[in-house]
Amino acid sequence: MAVGDSGRTEHIEGRLYPVKIGFLISGRGSNMTAIIEACEAGEIKGSPALVIANNATAEGLESARKHGIPAIVCDHRQFASRETFESQIIEELRQHQVDVVILAGFMRILTSTLIAPYLGRMLNIHPSLLPKYPGLNTHQRALDAGDRFAGATVHFVTEELDAGPAVIQGHTPIVDNDDHNTLRERVLKIEHQIYPLAVAWLCEGRVQLDGATANFDGQRLPPTGIDFAAG
Repeated sequence: MAVGDSGRTEHIEGRLYPVKIGFLISGRGSNMTAIIEACEAGEIKGSPALVIANNATAEGLESARKHGIPAIVCDHRQFASRETFESQIIEELRQHQVDVVILAGFMRILTSTLIAPYLGRMLNIHPSLLPKYPGLNTHQRALDAGDRFAGATVHFVTEELDAGPAVIQGHTPIVDNDDHNTLRERVLKIEHQIYPLAVAWLCEGRVQLDGATANFDGQRLPPTGIDFAAG
């Protein structure tokens, strides 16, 4: 390893550590906090550089500030179009030299304006076992369908909603007395485990987007990614 003029450590393959991480949130950002804590514990070769919320009431803004991370509001309602809104986000990310972008409960559908510059460097987590149940109300849909399992999927962000190549999935059995709330809380615990793992792999270059698939350590992943429960 060598240290460049910027003071960041350069990996033998040319990757810079720590990788600067930007977060996009809309609410409490609990997954964001789990990733920040993993960075602080040395489990991720990443440095949280910026948190952007699309509304001023997002609880995650205060959480970020408590960890000493710059946190700003970019209110989508103040822009004439999605594209101008996303262009402002890009400007903020570039000013903070963000390398990878992590969506942590960001409740906006993105366009190519934001996706294209960070393609292969942007992850999202979705509370279902994709490709099942893209979109909203995932836990109730799993209950209504009589599914035996529910879970969460970390995937690369592409222009098709919730359809980017999966990196990792974690699952939990659905039990007889489950309702929307009990299932949501159990799945959320899984999210807090698998999302930091996926971010660590992305920062290290172990997981990569390769067209319509994801690779891990140079090997093509199955369509549902790594099975966390299977170890």
